[in-house]
Amino acid sequence: MHGDMDQGQRDLIMKEFRSGSSRVLIATDLLARGIDVQQVSLVINYDLPANRENYIHRIGRGGRFGRKGVAINFVTADDVRMMREIEQFYSTQIEEMPMNVADLI
Repeated sequence: MHGDMDQGQRDLIMKEFRSGSSRVLIATDLLARGIDVQQVSLVINYDLPANRENYIHRIGRGGRFGRKGVAINFVTADDVRMMREIEQFYSTQIEEMPMNVADLI
């Protein structure tokens, strides 16, 4: 979901997420806060958030209520600095994705 979609398209996508018919959430800052979606197992950050604080709101959509969740970040060379800032801010290390993606799920 992105900012260039009209409200009807956004509503349809959110309905699919809430019903469980779609379990993958591809997020930009448009969906960083203010949505309640359960049973999401995978969050893909197409781009990194504009600020570090929004990162936790994005990835927090996956793996709720004791379920396993995975967050994948698409990171360009220009994003590496922000990724390191996010790691420092949350005192964590974000691992590079393994060759066998099935190991994550």
